Amino acid sequence: MQELTPPENSSTPSISLTPPEPVKSVNTSEADQMVKLDKSQIPELDAKVDAFVDHVLTNSANSPEFQQNVQSIHNLGSKEIRESAQVSNRMLDLPAKSLNDGLFDSSPIAKSLTELRGIVEDLDPSKKQLTSSRKLFGLIPFGNKVQDYFRQYESAQSHINAVVTSLYNGKDELLKDNATIEQEKVNMWELMQSIRQYIYVGKKIDEQLEQKIHAIEATDPEKARIIKEEMLFYVRQKNTDFLTQLAVNVQGYLALDTIRKNNLELIKGVDRATTTTVSALRTAVVVAQAMTNQKLVLDQITALNKTTSSLIESTSEMLKRQSGEIHEQATSSTIELDKLQNAFNNVYETMDMISNYKVEALENMKQTVNTLTSEVDKAQKYLDKSNQTTVLEVSKELDSKQIADKSGIDI
Repeated sequence: MQELTPPENSSTPSISLTPPEPVKSVNTSEADQMVKLDKSQIPELDAKVDAFVDHVLTNSANSPEFQQNVQSIHNLGSKEIRESAQVSNRMLDLPAKSLNDGLFDSSPIAKSLTELRGIVEDLDPSKKQLTSSRKLFGLIPFGNKVQDYFRQYESAQSHINAVVTSLYNGKDELLKDNATIEQEKVNMWELMQSIRQYIYVGKKIDEQLEQKIHAIEATDPEKARIIKEEMLFYVRQKNTDFLTQLAVNVQGYLALDTIRKNNLELIKGVDRATTTTVSALRTAVVVAQAMTNQKLVLDQITALNKTTSSLIESTSEMLKRQSGEIHEQATSSTIELDKLQNAFNNVYETMDMISNYKVEALENMKQTVNTLTSEVDKAQKYLDKSNQTTVLEVSKELDSKQIADKSGIDI
C-alpha cells in the first residue's frame, strides 16, 4: 500500500527520468491508511471526543442540547468536503485542459513537434544521396545536389526558429501548469489531513457510543434507541462520507502527481527537441558538408591513384614485354637454326657434288689431256715449219736493210 507524503515546498519541481506509473484506484478502506494522522494531535482529538460523548450522554434525548449535538454531526467536515469538491473540480479542469492543449494532435506543442520532425526528416542528409549526381531522364547529368541541399537548409532556418519559439512557449505553459498543480497538491494535502482527523474522530465517537449504548439500554431503552437512530447512524454515515471523500482526494492527489510527472516528461521532450534535435540536425548538416567535400576530394584522389596505378602497370607491362624480347633475343641464335642447318646442308651437298664431279671428271680430263697432247704434237710440226719460214724471211729482211743503209738507198 502506497503511503502519501506531503508535497515539497520547493518552487522548482524535481525532474526524474523514470516515467510515472498509471494512477491506480483507491479503496475507501485503504484511503485512511495512505494518509497518516499526525500522532501529536491524537491527545487533543481524544479529549474532544470524550467531551462530546459525555455531553451527548448527560443530556436528554429530547433536549435542545442533544439536537444540537446531532446537528453538529451533520455539519461535521461539511466545509472540508465542499472545499475538496472544489479542488477536485479545479483538478479536473487542469488535466482536461492539459490533455486538450498539450497532448492531442491539435495542440500547439504537438503541432510544433510534428513540424520539427517533418523538417528534420526532410533535411536528413542521409536520405539525400549528396555524393551522387542527378541525371535528366537517367542519362544527362544536371544540377548540383549539394548546393540544392544547403539552399534548402538555409531557407528552412526561419521555419525552424519559429517552431523552436513555439515549443518554448508550450514549455512555459507546462511549467505554469505544474506550478498550479503543486499549489493544488498543497491545498489537497491540507484538506486530506483535516478529513483524516474527522475520520479518526468519527471512529472514536462510534466506538464510545456503541460501548455506552449497551449500558444505557438497561436503564433507558428509549434513549439508547434515539442515540442509535439519531446519533450513531449519522456518525457512521458521516464516516462513510469521509472515507469516500478521502479516497476521492487520494485518487486526485495521485492523478495530479501523475500529470505533473507527465508534464515534466513533456518539458524534457521539448528541451530535447529544441536542443538535442536541432543541434543534431545542424551537426548532421555540418558533417554532411564536410563529408561531401571529403568525398569529392577522395574521388579525385581515387581517380588519380587509379590513373597512376594504370600508368605504372602499363609501364611495367611494357618493360616486361621489352625485357622479355631482349632476353629472348639475347638467348636465341643470330641465325635461325633451320636456316643455318639448310646452309650447312647446302655446303655439304656442294662439297659432295664437287667431290663427285672431280671423280667423274678425272677420266674426261685424262681423255682431254691425251687428245690435247696428240694435237699439240701434231701442231708442233707445223709450228716448227712455220718458225723456220719466218726466220728465213726475217733474215732476208734484215740483210736487205743493212745493204740499204750502207748504200743510202731506200728499198
